[in-house]
Amino acid sequence: MPDGTDDAGRGASGDQALPAWLKGVQAVLGRLQAIPALKRNLPILTWLGNYRRADFAGDLTAGIIVAIMLVPQSMAYAMLAGMPPQSGLYAAIVPLILYAMFGTSRALAVGPVAIVCLMVASALTPLAQPGSAQYVALGLTLAFLSGVFLVALGALRLGAVTNFLSHPVLAGFTSAAAVVIGVSQLKDLIGTQVPNSTFLPSVIWGAIAALPKMNIATAVIGALSVAALVWRTELVGLAKSRGYVGGSLAGHLTKGMPLIVVAVMTLLTWLLGLGGWAGVKVVGTIPQGLPPLTWPPLDTSTVAALIVPAMLISLIGFLESVSVAKSLASRRRQSIEANAELKGLGAANIGAALTGGFPVTGGFSRSMVNFSAGANTQLATLITVGIIVAFVVALTPLLYHLPRAVLAAIVVTAVANLFDLKPLRHAWAYDKIDGLGYLATFVAVLTLGVDIGIVVGVASSLLLHLMRTSKPHIAIVGRVKGTEHFRNVLRHPVETHDTLLLMRIDESLYFANAAYLEEQVLKHVAENAAVKHFVLICPAVNAIDASALETLETLAERLKAMGLTMHLAEVKGPVMDRLDRTDLLSKMAPGRVFLTVHEAVLALAPDEVPRSRTPTIIRAGR
Repeated sequence: MPDGTDDAGRGASGDQALPAWLKGVQAVLGRLQAIPALKRNLPILTWLGNYRRADFAGDLTAGIIVAIMLVPQSMAYAMLAGMPPQSGLYAAIVPLILYAMFGTSRALAVGPVAIVCLMVASALTPLAQPGSAQYVALGLTLAFLSGVFLVALGALRLGAVTNFLSHPVLAGFTSAAAVVIGVSQLKDLIGTQVPNSTFLPSVIWGAIAALPKMNIATAVIGALSVAALVWRTELVGLAKSRGYVGGSLAGHLTKGMPLIVVAVMTLLTWLLGLGGWAGVKVVGTIPQGLPPLTWPPLDTSTVAALIVPAMLISLIGFLESVSVAKSLASRRRQSIEANAELKGLGAANIGAALTGGFPVTGGFSRSMVNFSAGANTQLATLITVGIIVAFVVALTPLLYHLPRAVLAAIVVTAVANLFDLKPLRHAWAYDKIDGLGYLATFVAVLTLGVDIGIVVGVASSLLLHLMRTSKPHIAIVGRVKGTEHFRNVLRHPVETHDTLLLMRIDESLYFANAAYLEEQVLKHVAENAAVKHFVLICPAVNAIDASALETLETLAERLKAMGLTMHLAEVKGPVMDRLDRTDLLSKMAPGRVFLTVHEAVLALAPDEVPRSRTPTIIRAGR
């Protein structure tokens, strides 16, 4: 497994400073590393087996800070997913341990994530009442199926499957999901009922209509919580400027503001009895103790209902996770292995299914905090787990009076940064087809629901790709005077030959664009009666499928019937290897395959005097 270059040069002095117990662990791991299968599939053997004392301070700090973030976040995200709060805590224990064992990223923080939780709620709400025993059981099945799917992709080394989700589609999905998540929390923020619907305008209208019935105390708690979380930096900065907190403590308070808000609002609700006379909805009893052992229902009807949502959750979760993992690894000149990440996240989700959780993945904001706080290895994650275990064993009764509005505020502020229109502006300015992919996904998620929306996004992305490549760039080229270089006659002053049609295709040839190429060739031949030789220049052709091959064979025969000969030039080796096994070359005869366009011109028009052509597009380019 990739270790990252920062392992290089670890001296013996650092190892000698390790405590005796860790040296003993490393000795055992060293023996296990000698087993190739274990070393290949258990990255923990590498990083823990080579652990150094200098890394511990950063791992300890990061582990504590992420735990402070994760306790309130995991409960908030559990409620977003329609699960009871303790499920979020359970999803932050065993899954994290399993990822630390099988994952290759040193800084990725795995756990409940807003986007995935929204997808969980979207998949399960039509099947059961949120929070019910049946709903929780279905959540286990969803996590299990997601885990199995991820492990299978990893075993088959199909990490590239996420390439089907283009960046504009993913950005459109994320922005729309942020809106849906924010609106979904209105009921808890204002303490009233808001209609459930996949059509966002009806939800917003229902929320507006419900405003006269909102619970004032709940709305105040929600507003104060949102304000404290949004302006946390300013509040801590003000306290720092007045000498109430020091510099190092200020940074920790900013990161720990969610937990501070939870503590303060829970205390106020308890002291003022707001859960009684004021009607503020509170979390209530959270079971105390370690996660239970659970087994997801895997009957045929349940699996059939959840297999597609599980696949979508897996793909979206993996894409988010691997994106942030690659970003963080590159900052320290480390690397990750995508297929190993699939297995690590798959194991984490299976672990969630077996311990009362729901689907998890690597979170962007939490991973950034983990990285910034100094995490050097996944030991930071194991420290986070230890703190959460201590919390669920001893401290959950303290959360009985926690207002649900506070958890809603945590969700809203956490996803606010996910709404981003910059990718749309950039995509639209660069290529309107990519912009349309963003818009199609965005609108579909808001109007049709999350699951259907992402399917529409992927389908639109593939359709728009077909549209783009179905009419590839085709250039008639000529020689730049005094050189052996050939460029587009529309962009450069070049020399051409009346008897030669030199055409460059800037795309691989397949079923969607072969007919367009044939159409363009016949059009230019019809417009230039003096042409005797047609040369198809193929430097950008990486593949020719069966449909395109048939089109080329037909084109060669048609041109021959018209008194023209078809030739090829600059064909790539792998493409040529496949063409040698077909009838195309024989149907082109006496047409030839030239190594370069220059060679073709020398052979086909050795004595013809070229004529100069003036470009009509004054712009740099090929």
